[in-house]
Amino acid sequence: DAARRSGLLLTVEEHSILGGLGGAVAETVAGAGLAARVARHGIADEYALIGPPTHLYRHYGLDADGIEAAALRALAA
Repeated sequence: DAARRSGLLLTVEEHSILGGLGGAVAETVAGAGLAARVARHGIADEYALIGPPTHLYRHYGLDADGIEAAALRALAA
């Protein structure tokens, strides 16, 4: 329903974007034949750092500011 109404979905996950929620959403949207874009936000395919969650969220853009920036990039694309 959200894909039909908005035409853009943003998924956010606190791990690799490969094989995660974003991929599942993209498959579902494509399988339903919808024209919505899916923007995935999370950790790229790289070795992740180790540290306190709050520091890691900020580093990977998974805090409120990072998610807002990802949403704005998705809307501008």
